[in-house]
Amino acid sequence: MIKFFRIFVLTFVIIFFNHSYTFSNDEKIKIGLLVPLSGDNKNLGQLILKSTRMALKEIGSNNLEIFPKDTASNANKTLRSALELKKLGVKVIIGPIFFNNLIHLKEIEDVVFLSLTNKTLDLPKNIISSGVNSVSQLSAIKKFIEKNEIKKTILLTPDLDYKIEIKDAVKKSKIKIHKHYIYDTEPTKLTKQIENITNYKIRKQNLEDEINRIEKSDLEDKKKRIEKLKKRYTIGNVRFDSVIISDFDESLKSVITSLLYTDVSPKKKYFITLNQWFDKSLLAENTVQPIYFPSINKKNLDDFNNKFAKIYNETPNHLSLLAYDLLGLIYFLSLKTNDLTDINNLFKKKNSFKGKIGIFDIEDNKIYHRLNFYKIENNNFKKIF
Repeated sequence: MIKFFRIFVLTFVIIFFNHSYTFSNDEKIKIGLLVPLSGDNKNLGQLILKSTRMALKEIGSNNLEIFPKDTASNANKTLRSALELKKLGVKVIIGPIFFNNLIHLKEIEDVVFLSLTNKTLDLPKNIISSGVNSVSQLSAIKKFIEKNEIKKTILLTPDLDYKIEIKDAVKKSKIKIHKHYIYDTEPTKLTKQIENITNYKIRKQNLEDEINRIEKSDLEDKKKRIEKLKKRYTIGNVRFDSVIISDFDESLKSVITSLLYTDVSPKKKYFITLNQWFDKSLLAENTVQPIYFPSINKKNLDDFNNKFAKIYNETPNHLSLLAYDLLGLIYFLSLKTNDLTDINNLFKKKNSFKGKIGIFDIEDNKIYHRLNFYKIENNNFKKIF
């Protein structure tokens, strides 16, 4: 890990900065951490706290000091804790986790928040979104589509709050979408919508018409032909080569089930979804395979999980890895400035850096991730690029 940090520091300084900087050994870098340490999400907060402590130990610098404060997953409590951190002289804070906890933080000047949210719209100027956002994911999907010369892609998005983020990400990623459908998550309505999108009734009628035609014909092999047709569900193709489903968990499976019902198979069309964080439940779903998705590097994630489990005898989540990397980022930035308030300006410029989670690109107070691409096939996760 120390070797990794040294390589990163050298690369970061050579590429992006042309001047030398010094940092006083007597001056502490105060880093705030806003996470839920009480309430329903306290276990999540504890995992993130432990991951930052793990990073702190591996960095091995006496100049870093972490100040954890509780958000209780509440916006008002988050504000009070953030104000307490500011009084302590903290200029940069990792957290909070949830978008709803950000609403009052615009009131706190001269403090930068590296939020773990993946939402990028309507953020206060002092909030930097560091989660794996939809722009990063659609950019990786775009790369996959272009590499495979896929001509016609449709996008399916549930009628939920994040549909606005998806629409914005389509524009920013410049991915070519043939048509974007917003679907109802209620199962009956969803199925009807998928039927319309795939022209299911027409294709079903095509099959019935073909069977009737052959039954009335004088073809010598009509019995064999009819038997073969009766094994099918539809006749005719759909008007797309790939489908991107911006959904998760059981809702994702419901959409795929509806597609299978309408005789659209992942064996014939590309089924692509958003980052599933290597959801193992999808491995057991043979009928949905192959299915493709963008993600952070699985090996790095596995290595981190194993190291975390060895130290704490617990299983971390992906936010733990993100917080781990953010602490490293703050440390590196501190090496080139004596004033941590300058970090905010650094995030407005185009920069890049490499963390354990992968390569990050910084622009306009947002962090974009250069993601890998995977597929689930034969009950395994396989890396595409």
